[in-house]
Order: sequence, then structure tokens, then C-alpha cells
Amino acid sequence: MAWLFLIVAGLLETVWAYSMKLSDGFTRPVASIVTLVAMIFSFGLLALAMKALPLGTAYMIWTGIGAVGAFVVGIFLLGEAVTPLRVAAAMLIVAGIALMKLASPN
Repeated sequence: MAWLFLIVAGLLETVWAYSMKLSDGFTRPVASIVTLVAMIFSFGLLALAMKALPLGTAYMIWTGIGAVGAFVVGIFLLGEAVTPLRVAAAMLIVAGIALMKLASPN
């Protein structure tokens, strides 16, 4: 169950990063509220996952999911650039997440 909590927490990190961008510096109320609610649930699920998973594993995977998720959202929803170096960087993060999962004792 800890892994499920961690994955959902990472996805919610992507949600709050995107909604924070849409909030325009917290000047748009709906996007600002979505940001704060997603943050609360993301942190809460991360905390639950950390009850069973090592700190380094949980935190690295949570931030990795959020980072890659934000990268993908930026490309598909915000029209951000897709360059070979940016894709390679995202692939390295995914590889790091996979290796961390394989190395985890849980």
C-alpha cells in the first residue's frame, strides 16, 4: 500500500506544480485552491508512504514522479520545448526512479 500512496503522492505533486503555474503567482483563486489542496494530499500521502519506506527512497521517487510529470505536462499542455537534452534528462530521472525502486528493501 505504501507504494500506491507514493505513486499517487507523486502524481499529485505534478497536479500542484501545474496548477501553481496556472495560479499566476497565486493571483487566480481556483488554481490557487487546487494547488493548496493537491499539496496537502500529496504531502499527506508521502507521509503515509514514509511509514513503511525508507526516507531516501520515498523522497527521491516522489520528487522524480513530480519532476517527470511536470516535464510531460509542460510539453503537452503548455507547449514547452521538446529537445533531445531535455528528453535525455527526463529519461535519466526515470532510470533513477527505477533503480531506486529495485534497490528498495520494501
